[in-house]
Formats: sequence, structure tokens, C-alpha cells
Amino acid sequence: MPRQAGVLLPLFSIRSSADWGVGEIPDLVPWARWCAAAGFSAAQVLPVNEASHGQNSPYAALSAFAVDPVYVGVGALEDFEAAGGRSALSGADQALLDAVRASPTVRWNDVRALKRRALDVAFRRFERDEWARKSARARALEAFARQEAAWLDDYALFVAIHDGEHGGRSWTEWPAPLRDRDPGALAEARARLSRAVLFHTWLQWQAEEQWHTARAAANEQGVELAGDLPFMVATDSADVWARRGDFRLDARVGVPPDAFSATGQDWGLPVYRWDVMAREGFPWLSERARRMADLYGLYRVDHVVGFYRTYFYPADGSAPAFVPAGEEAQRVNGETVLALLGSQGAKTIAEDLGTVPDFVRASLERTRMPGYRVLRWERHWNDPGQPFRDPAAWPAVSVATTGTHDTDSMADWWDGMPDDERRAFLALPRLEALRARGPARFDDGVRDAILELVYGSGSELLLMPFQDAFGLRERVNVPGTVNEENWTYRIPRDLSALHADRDATARLRALAARSGRVGAG
Repeated sequence: MPRQAGVLLPLFSIRSSADWGVGEIPDLVPWARWCAAAGFSAAQVLPVNEASHGQNSPYAALSAFAVDPVYVGVGALEDFEAAGGRSALSGADQALLDAVRASPTVRWNDVRALKRRALDVAFRRFERDEWARKSARARALEAFARQEAAWLDDYALFVAIHDGEHGGRSWTEWPAPLRDRDPGALAEARARLSRAVLFHTWLQWQAEEQWHTARAAANEQGVELAGDLPFMVATDSADVWARRGDFRLDARVGVPPDAFSATGQDWGLPVYRWDVMAREGFPWLSERARRMADLYGLYRVDHVVGFYRTYFYPADGSAPAFVPAGEEAQRVNGETVLALLGSQGAKTIAEDLGTVPDFVRASLERTRMPGYRVLRWERHWNDPGQPFRDPAAWPAVSVATTGTHDTDSMADWWDGMPDDERRAFLALPRLEALRARGPARFDDGVRDAILELVYGSGSELLLMPFQDAFGLRERVNVPGTVNEENWTYRIPRDLSALHADRDATARLRALAARSGRVGAG
């Protein structure tokens, strides 16, 4: 793999003059142009799967396959413009559009409600002028539905029932015939809700069309779109409803106790039945791999250790355990799943942070699956003084970064370092000038020295959080926190202003050039 630099920014965080209060799929085109100008050949986003109702986090999804409709660029829809565009909105909605567009953070509830009303306007036009007339676009929608039927049929029906008839109630609370997927009940529901099913199918088609257009445009700039495969979906999801046998609902996924949590973490998500999935040849995971390769050229496998061994809490209160049981079975499971995920043409990288057993790390190394090297955690923890590992010696098959979407910013990390950690960090050979200057507070010089260090690492792939590239302090997520601020970060200026900041763009491109990272991808 050639040396490559990428930048991490959630799609929802992108701000443009045309957005509707959240980053949208068409915004990926000017975003990729800026990435190329700044020396980045990969633009990584967090999961764009449709989020569970009431959730801002993209890691507990309603579907493992559907793109969240909130990311559809309404203003770029042919059917919305044909219906009158902004003028088709009520006065109150036009005022709301101006308010969410100007908001410093994503106002998820307002944005979702506003977009849903606008999408209803667009769909009515499509239904009347395209679908009823069996136009070329109607036939294109039919072709998309056939191509993606493996997941789309169940998803569209699920959402039509879930949102339309049951007000967002979990499928576990539906009447038994629908809950348990009685064939007669499903056929009746599909007929009864045919318009709603068509709406959700149309919406995914529009998301797909916009995504492929954006990906092609990004590729023309030498930039590949990179994504993130969530480890699991929510219990209340189309996937669990449709493939009940693949999941245990009498237990919950979590992680065992570690240095960060004395009691472990209970994520409240269903547990894979690895034995059932293996016996059937992993059809659901195979379809996920195909879907991810359709959207991305590179993606991160979230919580990779969970694909080797999944830690679960039984609902009956008995002792937590791992599945599969036994190291050899775990190794085989992980390597089988990772080989499957990497079989569809997209490159994969492993989120191997936290407590990861030695045999998993050995397996990742043997199979040449790049894992993460997070600067602040790369230390010789068992040596006196716990010195930092020199990034220049990090392995080529790894992902270098200053932080993740779950960590505080590089700036806050620097300012909050205890004296002994600061001394250990500044002892790195390439920080001699910074050590001589000895700034107590984060400034542009500290930013540039740290970036130079990480760009110069031995890792072939660098994925830089957007905030750290600029020395900003805002966070995307504070783990374990549920509030109105989490997952609402928007960049402080829109893409046109970002493009106009030629000094920052040139600074980043020069960093990439000095470290041999320009032109990869």
C-alpha cells in the first residue's frame, strides 16, 4: 500500500451553504475537493446507517444496510425541485430551514421532521408524474429494488409498519403475527402499506443515486470515500426482525471490565449466534460486506475483537461470558469473518482499541489487517517512565492517528497532560525543537509539531480527525454520555470558507508532501 493521508469527519458535521442543518450526501463532492487540495486521499465518515429512533449515535442502527434518509440532499432531488423547491414549504418550515442551517450544532429532531415533510412533497410529485406513468425513472426505481431486494424488501416493510402503523414501537411489541413474521400477515401488511413501502424504497433509491454520484466525483479528485462498519445493529432493527435466528435476544453485547471501567460495559445490543451464522455460510454478513464495498473503497471494522469473541450479559443475570468459547474457536471465527468482510474489493482496517487479547493482535498481524496506533496511547507501558513509542518505528501495516471520534481533542490532550506524561512525550527525538521551547499551553506551534510527528510515522495509512488538523477543541462524542450535545458537532465554517483558507490547505498539503503521502489513493 502506498503512503496515504486521510481525514475523519462525520457526514453530519459537514456544513455547506446549501445544507439543511446537517451534512448531506451531495456535500461530499466539495468536501472531497478540499480533501484533495489538502493532501488527503481518503475522506472517512462515521456510519451513515439509519439510526434507531431517538438515537443520535450512528452505532445503534435501525438497519445495517439503509442509508439514513436525513443525509439525502433534499435540494438536489429532481422531484423536490419539480414540486416547487423551497417555495413548496410552508412559511414556518422555511423559517425552520434558515434556523437549522445557521445552528452551530445539528438539531436532529428539527432536521428530521423538516426533511420528512419536504421528502413527502417530493415523493408525491414522483408518484404522480413518474410512477403512475411508468416512466424511465419509475423503471429505474424498480431495477434498484430488484438489485437490493435481499435487504430492501424487509427494510421498507419494517419501517412502514414500525413508523406508520405502530408509532415507532419496537417490533417486539407488535401483534404476534407481524412480530413473528407470519407469511399471511406480512403479505397483508405489504398490500395494506404499499404506498409507504414504495416511499421508503424510493427514498433509499434517491440516497443510492446521490451516493454513487458523490463517490464517482470524489474518485475523480483522487479521493476515496471511507466508512465505518458498526459491530452490531439495535434489537429494534429491520435486520433482527427479519433474521431472528442470527441473534440471541436473551443476552446483551458488552465489553468486560478493563482499565476504563471496573464493571465492564453493557451495550444493550443483541448477541450474534455465531454457530448458526457459520452453519448457513454467513449470508447476512456477506451482504453487509457487499453493501459496504458498494458505498466505500475503505472502511473501518468497528470493535474488531467482538468478531473474534463476543462478550455478553445473559438476561437472566447469570455470569457474563464469551462466545465462541475457547481461543482456537475464537481465532477461527474472527479470521473467517474478517476474510469475508475483505472479500468484496474494499480495503478494511481494524478498530482494535481497548482490551484486545494477544492472540487477536497476532491474528491481525498475521493476516495483515491494519490496526490503530493512537499517539497518546502508544507507550512502553511496562518500562520505567513508560516512554512513548517513536511513531517513526510504528509498523507499516497500521493506521496512525492523533485520536478518534471518542477521544478529546489533541489540543485538550496537550493542555491536560500531567508533567510526567509531558516529559515522556517531549523526549521523542523529533520533538527536540518543541522540547526546547517548552510551551505550557497548546498553540499553533504545538499543533504543527505533533502533526509533523504523526504524518512522519511508519504507518502507511494516516487518518487524521478534522479537529486535530486545525487544532480545534470540539468533540464528536463523549463515550457513556447521553445528552443533547453528543453527536451534534458541525464544523465552524462552511465548505466555501474552508476552500478559501488557502494557508491552512497549503500547510496540510505540505505536511503530506514531506511525509510522502500526497497522490496516494
